[in-house]
Amino acid sequence: MAETVVYRRDGRIGLIGLNRPEKLNAINGQLIADYHAALDEFTRDEEARVGILYGEGRAFCVGMDLSPDGGYVRADAAEDRTHIEELAKGWLRLWDCPKPIIAQVHGYCFAGGTQLPVCCDVVAVAEETRLGWPKMPVGAGWISPMWSFLVGTQRAKLMSYQVGSTITGREAYEWGYAGLVFPQDRLAEEVRKIAENMAKLPSDMLRIKKYANNRVLEGQGFRTAVLAGAEWDAVAHTTRTVADARGWIKEHTLKGAIAKFAREGM
Repeated sequence: MAETVVYRRDGRIGLIGLNRPEKLNAINGQLIADYHAALDEFTRDEEARVGILYGEGRAFCVGMDLSPDGGYVRADAAEDRTHIEELAKGWLRLWDCPKPIIAQVHGYCFAGGTQLPVCCDVVAVAEETRLGWPKMPVGAGWISPMWSFLVGTQRAKLMSYQVGSTITGREAYEWGYAGLVFPQDRLAEEVRKIAENMAKLPSDMLRIKKYANNRVLEGQGFRTAVLAGAEWDAVAHTTRTVADARGWIKEHTLKGAIAKFAREGM
């Protein structure tokens, strides 16, 4: 089976690629396992000073795989909460990694896929990218609290309260979700230049700078918000709304359910 997350090093730069392009890098169990393996390899690689997290194909990541085989929601609420918390801890590995990581975001970046860049050190986005929320109400209380640290509470709520809401890469930059924005055709080149410049600094100093800066958001409750999202999302999964949404997906397929919601709401 091909790895759904790949790692390679080029000079001082470690490249971590989400590699499920046929599914727009939707997150399933295999991708999560491969993500941990790739991040372990990058962390252990003494020659790699700076990482770039990117997506192969047309998208960075469209979020959790909601197909019947995706395995995102667990039937038992306690098990569901534990499963989501493990995901949250996994995303926080980007935050806790001793090396800086730049998220290079292009194409589409939706739902849970938007959480990965939040946990990186710097987000670089293509102007043409579409970023946004799930197109069906299949969860709640995990994505918007994470976004609020970057874009503010009101903008996070505006996105959260409107199912399927999206913004462009340019808007993501203007809101503060991303620190860098480039045209699509220059994104990889410009991100590489910045990573190379960062990598001129030895790893010990980069590590100290990263931890010092992260401590600021830690003091504001960032880690607590990420982990607390597991409880809120597990609670949301027990609601009638989510049960109905999952029923629609099963009956009409995800694409059909999205079209039905767009026409009628719930």
